Amino acid sequence: MRTLSSSVEHNRAGLPVPMRNLSSGPHPRFIPAGKAGVTQAPHRGAEWRIAVKTLLLSIVAAAVVVVAAPAAVAEEIKCTGVIGSVTVDNVRVPDGATCTLDGTRVQGTVYVEGDATLRARDVSVIGNVQAENASLVVVRDARIGGRIQVVQGDRAAVARTKVKGDILYDENSGGVLAWANDVGGNVQAFQNRGGVSIARNVIDGNLQCKANNPPPTGGGNVVHGEKEDQCANL
Repeated sequence: MRTLSSSVEHNRAGLPVPMRNLSSGPHPRFIPAGKAGVTQAPHRGAEWRIAVKTLLLSIVAAAVVVVAAPAAVAEEIKCTGVIGSVTVDNVRVPDGATCTLDGTRVQGTVYVEGDATLRARDVSVIGNVQAENASLVVVRDARIGGRIQVVQGDRAAVARTKVKGDILYDENSGGVLAWANDVGGNVQAFQNRGGVSIARNVIDGNLQCKANNPPPTGGGNVVHGEKEDQCANL
């Protein structure tokens, strides 16, 4: 009579231990409970979740740094008196005020509002000088990085000044003057009613005059572009 082989192995103590099913492929190693110094490796899913969490925390931290750095905003000074040899961003002369800039360095633009007066001497302006409905605008011995624009005001004068852009006088009721300037753009006078004087300027662009009453006067201008209309002989 054949003796059937046992399908259960026994350990040294005579206790049964589980057998591997050889036909089902490799199984995880059996680790007896309570055996010192043996730990199981973390599951791959747990490792992935930890990596994603770390990445998200890094993105949030970067976003906080970006939000915490606001863009710089240029300051605007309201001038109702005298500003001396200091550096400012933008200057605004409010309605009816009188402002004197003496040796001032303006990193932006000078704005002159209705019935206001600006007197600027030996100033340096990176941007423009813009006046609308102003009472008086005087710029002399200055350096302007943009343009000078006086529109629908009363009187204005620009003298011995280096202007990188244009000088524009448009629809002013009082006398306007452009004298001994170095102009990188055009000199333009349109529809002025109080008299226009343009003399001894060096103009890289054009000298353009239209619809001024009385017609412009002056002369001695060196114009690298064209002398047009009412200023053809100046």
